[in-house]
Amino acid sequence: MKLMNCRRVTPGRPISFSAAVLTALTLLLTGCGGEEKNRDYAIPHTLCGTAVDSEALAPFLPAGQKITVKDRSYPGTKGCQVIVDGVLIVTTVQMWVEEGKTTAFVAARQSFDTPDRSADSGRFQYSGHEAFGKTRGCLDTKYKQELYAVIQASGSKHRDPEAMKHLIVSFTKEVEESDECRTGATR
Repeated sequence: MKLMNCRRVTPGRPISFSAAVLTALTLLLTGCGGEEKNRDYAIPHTLCGTAVDSEALAPFLPAGQKITVKDRSYPGTKGCQVIVDGVLIVTTVQMWVEEGKTTAFVAARQSFDTPDRSADSGRFQYSGHEAFGKTRGCLDTKYKQELYAVIQASGSKHRDPEAMKHLIVSFTKEVEESDECRTGATR
């Protein structure tokens, strides 16, 4: 590995191994004037009409120039895609599922892999890049269905189970306050 000569060492003056390693790490971390990628777009505060905690969403969004949020809903499911520079990064879904099912049931059918973590007595199932949450009070009495929230950051390189847990808990709370919940609850 070749480093750029950003620090001048005086000839004939010995430098210790630990100082050399520390200098190399500092240069790598700071980039020594290298180019750092930035996020040139605003992080959304809503996704297809549902509020989202933008600080909780931010770690899963990459550097880039342009963000696009697209509605991908169809009957019984409200879907939303977050695309950065033409690449699908995050998908959110609000879906009605037969009453009495569990979050584990929904995750087993919607997950790219099996979420390995659980919170709130199984109400939330999550991994480092996707999460599932069961709403409270969002019941469609006519069709006997309950509303679930899903977040999948399959296009993100960021993997963080605790950050994903925070994101699904806050997103599920917003879904519980949404028109989707209220409409289903009044059918």
